[in-house]
Amino acid sequence: MTASIGVDVGGTFTDVVLVADGTLTTTKVPSTADQSEGVIRGIEQACDAAGIDPREITEFSHAMTVSTNALLEGDGAKTALVTTKGFRDVLEIGRQTRPDLYDLDAERPAPLVKRRNRFELPERTTTDSIRKTPDTTAIENLIDTLRDRDVESVVVSFLHAYVDPSNEQLVAEQLREALDVSVSASHEVLNEFREYERTSTAAVDAYVTPAIDSYLGRLTERAAEIGLPKPQIMQSNGGIAEATEIRSNAVQTVLSGPAAGVVGASSMATTDDREFKGFVTFDMGGTSSDVSLIRDGSVEQTTDSEIGGYPIRVPMVDVTTVGAGGGSIAWVDAGGALRVGPQSAGSEPGPACYGRGGDKPTVTDANLVLGYISEGTQLGGELGLDVDAAVDVLDRLADEADLGSAHEAAEGVFRIANANMTRAIRTVTVERGHDPREFGLVAFGGAGAIHAAALASELDIGTVVVPHVGGVLSAYGLLDADETYDAVRTYQTPLSGTTATELESVYEQITGELPVEADASDVTVQRTADLRYQGQSFELQVDAGTPVDTQSLRAAFETAHKRVYGYTAEEPIEIVNLRATAVVPRSVPETELREDSFTKLGEHTAEFDGEKYTTPVYRRPTTPGTSLTGPAVLEQDESTTLIPPAWEATVQTNGSLVLTEEQR
Repeated sequence: MTASIGVDVGGTFTDVVLVADGTLTTTKVPSTADQSEGVIRGIEQACDAAGIDPREITEFSHAMTVSTNALLEGDGAKTALVTTKGFRDVLEIGRQTRPDLYDLDAERPAPLVKRRNRFELPERTTTDSIRKTPDTTAIENLIDTLRDRDVESVVVSFLHAYVDPSNEQLVAEQLREALDVSVSASHEVLNEFREYERTSTAAVDAYVTPAIDSYLGRLTERAAEIGLPKPQIMQSNGGIAEATEIRSNAVQTVLSGPAAGVVGASSMATTDDREFKGFVTFDMGGTSSDVSLIRDGSVEQTTDSEIGGYPIRVPMVDVTTVGAGGGSIAWVDAGGALRVGPQSAGSEPGPACYGRGGDKPTVTDANLVLGYISEGTQLGGELGLDVDAAVDVLDRLADEADLGSAHEAAEGVFRIANANMTRAIRTVTVERGHDPREFGLVAFGGAGAIHAAALASELDIGTVVVPHVGGVLSAYGLLDADETYDAVRTYQTPLSGTTATELESVYEQITGELPVEADASDVTVQRTADLRYQGQSFELQVDAGTPVDTQSLRAAFETAHKRVYGYTAEEPIEIVNLRATAVVPRSVPETELREDSFTKLGEHTAEFDGEKYTTPVYRRPTTPGTSLTGPAVLEQDESTTLIPPAWEATVQTNGSLVLTEEQR
């Protein structure tokens, strides 16, 4: 038997997808404070449903929010910074820019390392060579101080360590020998120039590494107890890696879950009879919504991200996140305006309708009151809904917001949540020069398919794709993700001043740093370069090809610059960074799609734009060619799809639903 399992932990639910001998089994369980408990529980439930023993599973892929939570909630490790004399405050000074240009009260997040725990050593590396090596006595005194401070993690980041890391290596090795703490050396985390961004990325790594190391240790032990293989972990770049690699490079997981969702959406972003320039991916979970772009068949990537206000320069799927999920709390601000999020009710106690003690109105409560979710729905197959509790909290919200009824409050919550998510979609499309009308929308997550049609109408997107495993698509994407490892090196030189031979030599060195055998038959190495016009502050990443050719690099950069900025210039081109990515291909095992036609489960009243409709509720069909005109609610164990009036849903050959507006 071949059996693969993917588990994605969200803020509210833990999603599981199991493929065993061509049969697909899915389940959804509430997330737990110790995420590993919910993971094992979800796996055991999926195995019971599929009738297999966990020991029969051959691949276990996992995405989680441990590092993200540590970063956003400020409960990471007590971290110390060791840096070059005179650069103690690099994390605090940053780029001297305000988060919001016109907000005089805007504040940057507090540095991850308190000033009293930032230490300097008299050393110096220039852009040419090492000029001064750290003094042995100074290192020994530093070790004593760090031991007295009882720090849990240390980041070592020296000026120009990307040129020659010898000084960092010397200090990091001595700290690792003398102290029982995690040590993150900046050249190991991010071997690039720009001291602030390199130090910030290394500081994030140091801050979250103890939490990741502890979590993966517990998960690996619990997995072994029930006979599971060691987990492979989703990285922010959309590829998986061995848990041992992640435990020493935790910064790679800050967008683990959202990246898995985009990978899953990419595999499902097709329609039987329509062609698009690309797809907007829309993942609405319990706590937040994540939006990304698939353009010309490729997932958009970036190396210039901020999470919680902290710059992180490792490769990531380019995701925009807003605090609007099913559990987002609705509230009234000091001016009397109705607001939604970013605070979330999470899974404990959760929305009021969960019946677990939640006493604040959420988006899920609003959807239930509006009739977009059936009163008899069992979330995850086990969690019933209490419509009276939802009405009660929305009544209180209506009184506070001076609205007429719980239904009016619910409609307001629905529209405001949609407005928040619409802005996120505009960020990845309109604000980057893309016309959303040329794209389809792929909706997934537990609540994505409820809001998708409304968002598409607002943005004039005529087609929505809802994958057949849309409620657990991030877990499904884990099974389809390639094993991927990245390496980078700053190599600043004019393009006209280097040769293909010199570039090939540097690429060979970078490839040698990858944790896999690059010449193995199942490994593909992809090479890219960051280039810019001389005098520019930011670079564009282009394909470098194999073998590399300087004229091809020039042409690729000019094409990219024209696409992004609308022009090319008669200026010298500079190479800044060279990158190599090792890819070991994987794919979802083939599954047989069980064909089901529409099965009517009942009907109820639902409200659309203030009008009430008698709305049938169906079990979601999977038979290709089956179609239905709204209004209708389609249910499955992990999610609900809402088809508003004037929309039509058709099942395509891969089981996905394609929603289109009738007038289009």
